[in-house]
Amino acid sequence: MIKYYQKENGKLRELDSRAPLCWMHIAPPFTQAELESVSQQLDIPLDFLTDSLDIDERSRYEREDGVRLIVLNTPTPNNSDAINAATYITVPIGIILASDYVLTITAFENPVLQRFLDNKIKNFNPSEREDFVLKILEQNVYYFLNCLKDLNNRRYQIEKELYESSSNAQLKQLLSIEKSLVYFVTSLSANDLLMMKMKRTDFLQIRDDEDLVDLLDDIVIDNSQANEMANVYASILSGTMNAFASIISNNLNMVIQRLTLVTIILMVPTLVASFFGMNIKNGIEEWVPAFPIILVVSLVLSVILAWFFRRRQLF
Repeated sequence: MIKYYQKENGKLRELDSRAPLCWMHIAPPFTQAELESVSQQLDIPLDFLTDSLDIDERSRYEREDGVRLIVLNTPTPNNSDAINAATYITVPIGIILASDYVLTITAFENPVLQRFLDNKIKNFNPSEREDFVLKILEQNVYYFLNCLKDLNNRRYQIEKELYESSSNAQLKQLLSIEKSLVYFVTSLSANDLLMMKMKRTDFLQIRDDEDLVDLLDDIVIDNSQANEMANVYASILSGTMNAFASIISNNLNMVIQRLTLVTIILMVPTLVASFFGMNIKNGIEEWVPAFPIILVVSLVLSVILAWFFRRRQLF
């Protein structure tokens, strides 16, 4: 459940037990009793742990008895098998800063933290707590941007397929992307407010470190850019879905119209044949063969009617 990490020789190494200035990470599976045990051992408010596991928890920070909590929303692929489920969802991770460690906790496997665990992030050290937290915030923004680019590429490919053949499958995929963008817009806005408040109140106590202040400023700018991208992509997708809905409706109307015109044209031969098929004497069969006349009259009237519809650009 809980693992301990420390940077040695430029690489992150897992420890057998807790060490000073280490990084502690709590990931599933775990139980409520285990969380209560961790809370007592580390003297952390239990709410700091449980709040970070609530999927609906908003981005915020809190301070209690010298322990600081940051709840940050991060994107993650959605593994749900539900119909029309969002491609990506956002889940919270809790970052807890104490005097001699940094603790992270999440209820899901988190791609952002996994990059640190896999040693894919350079120039970070968990012992430098504030810098480590800023690196997490930075990688979170980068992952948001990558997910947004992925969603935009998917939207573009689906649009190309829709131009060739409109079907419910493509529209459902667009709906899944739209849901993901709604999650992203909401989470990025909340993260933006969180980081602005952290900067204004100096929550990380980095005011005297110019490099860290500049890094936080860059993260705020990148997060704002990601938020704007999410809003733009959401607007484009909304317009695209409305446009294709109108196109599909218009195509359906055209099909119905053409079927109606064909029915009207075919009604003419039926009407002519019906007149000559009545059980009364009409005299035509006494001096000419009736069938060729009926056939020619029906054909001529149908052609005239088709020409009329064509001239009115109904075909």
